[in-house]
This record gives sequence, structure tokens and C-alpha cells, in this order.
Amino acid sequence: MLERGDLVRPVFPRSSNKPLQAVGMLRAGWQPADDRALALATASHSGEERHLAVVREMLAGVEEAALGCPPMLPLSEPAAHALLARGEQATPLTMNCSGKHAAMLLTCLANGWPLATYLDQADPLQVALTAAVEELAGERVLHVAVDGCGAPQHALTLPGLARAFSRLVDAAPGTPERRVADAMRAHPELVGGTGRDVTALMQGVPGLLAKDGAEGLYAVALPGVGAVALKVEDGAARARTPVLVGALRALGVEGGVLEELATVPVLGGAGVVGEVRGTV
Repeated sequence: MLERGDLVRPVFPRSSNKPLQAVGMLRAGWQPADDRALALATASHSGEERHLAVVREMLAGVEEAALGCPPMLPLSEPAAHALLARGEQATPLTMNCSGKHAAMLLTCLANGWPLATYLDQADPLQVALTAAVEELAGERVLHVAVDGCGAPQHALTLPGLARAFSRLVDAAPGTPERRVADAMRAHPELVGGTGRDVTALMQGVPGLLAKDGAEGLYAVALPGVGAVALKVEDGAARARTPVLVGALRALGVEGGVLEELATVPVLGGAGVVGEVRGTV
């Protein structure tokens, strides 16, 4: 095992936790209409029309006002500009976590749990999701905070996060764990979006499961190879993919997409004055 930094201190994996929460929702009885809906439950989507269309399908029969995530413009700049050009405003639907929130509402409906309290830490939904996160990670959740989308966020160690992702890709076909991994890998364009590194990684490395997270987080796993979980300590995203590429190469993973993501340009004035690259 390649180790760098403090692996004992828990971190908030942010959106890298979404696949684990999706497993918890399947275990709790949610039956997604198709793999697109399951992929959107794990997504930090870019707010492109293909993403919003699936979330709308998921919410059929549920008032959009039930979404507990805050209004936010799409992560995709072209999508955000197009929305504003139409004279529209940000809504909870266009927020990048709306797929997860829609899946949470549907899980509550499947169990007869109240929708109004689905984000409360003590709600039956959140109790079930915490239990799933702990079981997959093989460790207790030491802290629960409120994530940027308003949902509970569970602190894990990086080894715990890597262990959880390994369990997703190594699980038997048809299990909730494997269903989540397979849906994400079948629809990487829904997990992220146009120009997103998480989408490019899953498209470029066969079998790779990847999920990015805010504040410099990344978690990936490849069946039969291993898993990587990383956190850039200062929370900046600029070093995230170069470090990830270095870790994947240490596991023997190669591919053209890794060449593309191995460095991040540093801009100065009107040109490139340097680059960020990993040194594993």
C-alpha cells in the first residue's frame, strides 16, 4: 500500500461519498427506473440538459419543491450561460446534487417515510445511509456535518474510503454495490459531464470507477488492481488529478487519459508559465 500524509485523521469525502449513499438507498428499497437514474444518484452533474432530463424523470409524481438542495447554477458554464440567456434562474433542480436528492426522496416514498424531514440526521433514511457508509468503509463514521447541498456528510479515513470503493467494484454482479459501480461506469457522462475529468477517467480506463469530490477529493477503484483515495490538504482542486494519475501509475494503470490529466497548467498573464505535476 502506498501511503502519503496523515491516513488516520478523518476527512469529509464530500461528493465522493455519493456512491456509498446510493448503495444505502438500494439496500433500503429504492428501485431506480434504470441505470441512468442510479448513475444520477451518484453524480455531481454539470447541469446539462441530459442530466436535468433524467432528474425530471426521477421526480415524476414528486413535487420539485420537495428537493432540499439549494438553488444553484449548473456547474457547466455553457449550460449556466444558456439558462441565464433564457431569462431563467438557478433552481434546486439545476444544482449538481439534485440527482442524489431525488433518489433520497424516492427512497423515502418506497418506505412510507416522510419527505419533509429526509435531510435530518435522525431521519430513518439518513440512519440507513450512515449504516451503509460505515459497513462499506469498515469503520465508524466519527463525524457527521452538513454538506454544501444540505445533506448529512460523513467523515471517513482515506483507507476507509478506498476500502469502500474496492467493495463496489469487487462485489458480485447484481448486488447493490455492483449495481452502483456498473451504472456509473455505463454512464460516466451522467456522473460528471462534458469536459469533466471524472467522466474522462471512466471513459478512458476500462473498468475504472471514479468519483470526484469538493475540497480536493478523489476516490477510484479498478477490479483486480486496487483503489486510490486522496485529499489535497489545502482543499484546492489544482493538484487533484496529477496526484491521482501518479497513484494510478503506481498501481500499474496506464492509458492515454492519464497522459492528458497528468499535469495542470499554471497561467500567468496571457500564457502558460508552469505546470502542476505529481511526484509519487
